[in-house]
Amino acid sequence: MPRRPDAADTSAPGSPPDAAPNRVPADPSEASGPTPATPSGEVSGAASGEAPGSAADSAAGSASDVRSSRAPGPGTAADSGVVAGPAVGVRSGRAANSPRGGLSRALTGWGFALPFTLLFLVFTAGPVVMSLLMSLTDLRGTDLLNPFNVNIVGIDNYVRLFSDAKFLTAAGNTAVFVVVGVPLTMALSLVVALGLNSGLVRFQTVFRVGYYLPVVTSIVAISVVWRFVLQPDTGLLNEILRFVGIDGPNWLNNQTFALPTLIVMGAWRNLGFGMVIFLAGLQAIPKDLYEAATIDGARRFAQFRYLTVPMLRPTMLFVAVITTIGYVQFFEEPFVMTQGGPLDSTLSLAFHTYNQFGFGNYGYASAMGYVLFVVVVLLSIVWFRLLRSNVE
Repeated sequence: MPRRPDAADTSAPGSPPDAAPNRVPADPSEASGPTPATPSGEVSGAASGEAPGSAADSAAGSASDVRSSRAPGPGTAADSGVVAGPAVGVRSGRAANSPRGGLSRALTGWGFALPFTLLFLVFTAGPVVMSLLMSLTDLRGTDLLNPFNVNIVGIDNYVRLFSDAKFLTAAGNTAVFVVVGVPLTMALSLVVALGLNSGLVRFQTVFRVGYYLPVVTSIVAISVVWRFVLQPDTGLLNEILRFVGIDGPNWLNNQTFALPTLIVMGAWRNLGFGMVIFLAGLQAIPKDLYEAATIDGARRFAQFRYLTVPMLRPTMLFVAVITTIGYVQFFEEPFVMTQGGPLDSTLSLAFHTYNQFGFGNYGYASAMGYVLFVVVVLLSIVWFRLLRSNVE
């Protein structure tokens, strides 16, 4: 067999070229010295009958292939995309966090919010600020053509309010309407809600619609019906009273009965709103609590006092605040039914403010409006103080 010129000659001197290599001892103890490590490629080549040189070449080629696969050339990494993906992500992240990208997103957001912002500034924030400035002036209707004649009077309009007998009368009427009307409305609403929640099941929807119908009915239509009912001579209420031997008064033209009549009308009109809210709150209370209270021997009144009322505190807070805000601004009932009479016995703060605007006293009327706003805020704070403790 011919020898390759680059193969190493490992045979002993003087031995024939094709002589077999020395025998490897079967037992390692037979070896006179440490046996050198043989590359895996050379061993596999020897085992398969190949020449040692051919095994070495195969091992060298395999090692070269491994090195080439592990360490690619300079252009291979960029071509294969190993680093290209993260690099693109880093570049896109930097572009997104750049000042130009943030400004673009901000402009896009303001573009979507611009219609609402303009409407809010023109029709809400602008009039509120202008009315506050107006309350510090003596602006009247005759000054609209000569705005430079308007003088800044500071808080004189607010001081003047508390020396105005008509304003104090309107404030007293409003206070009575709120103090009597709010608890009455809430109590009636809660009673009706309890009845619908426990006793009436078959016609529950019919009663809900019936009680809520006055809330969505026009105040003008309601006022026409009530004026027919309260007529002194032919009204339904006085006819019923005559049937039992009682001569009914002129309800809307009597200083004693005019304001209580409007309070009853307001409570009847707003009963449906509170009823719906209380009914939702009652249905949110777990039935297991009532079953446990019944097993423990609690009666109906005890369950209502110690279970229903505490669980309804958040609902009561909501109904109390919303009803109070509506009753402080009570305007429609006296405007349609009595025009503030008789003798200002049904004049409210909102109605008095409306009259002052009609008289052209814009600065004075603006001051009344802000006093009314402060009263609403203070009463809301009082309700939160009373009912907030157990809301959580």
